Amino acid sequence: MYAIVEMAGQQFKVAKDQKVYVHRLQQEEGKKVVFDKVLLLEDSGNVTVGAPVIDGAAVEAKVVKHLKGDKVIVFKKKRRKGFKKKNGHRQYLTEIVIEGIVAKGAKKAAPAKKAEKPAAKVEAPKAETPKAAAQPAKETAPKVTEDLSSKTVAELKEMAKAKGISGYSSMKKAELVEALSK
Repeated sequence: MYAIVEMAGQQFKVAKDQKVYVHRLQQEEGKKVVFDKVLLLEDSGNVTVGAPVIDGAAVEAKVVKHLKGDKVIVFKKKRRKGFKKKNGHRQYLTEIVIEGIVAKGAKKAAPAKKAEKPAAKVEAPKAETPKAAAQPAKETAPKVTEDLSSKTVAELKEMAKAKGISGYSSMKKAELVEALSK
């Protein structure tokens, strides 16, 4: 049984009890890691291809150690110009051992956390609606500035034009956000 999995931005063909060197992971040494982006799964001649990933499939691994890869030398030269530049680096790696491949029934932990946070935010304003009108007005003002700071300058300029703010073409992003939040 083997699987093709995406780990740390790279794709690897892995089997049980195999050592793999991947780009540095955030987990500590000795901790278990679950990779749920399984692109292909082969089990005794039965091949399953995901579109793009296989739902419910996962690869379980254990972080053995963090290390640095071999030194890579980058040498640049331009002939007849006297230009030579020698540079190099060592890549940060993590050694992991594949402990098992789960074909069905794996749970995705990361998306569930993201789904819980927006649900909590939606419930909180509903509970505060019966209270005085001054408090919700104070809370909505910071949310507007957060939304404005995530927009591009072009979008902010269009909003300023629609509001009728003069001189918006020469304003910087911070000035546009300040003018629109007033």
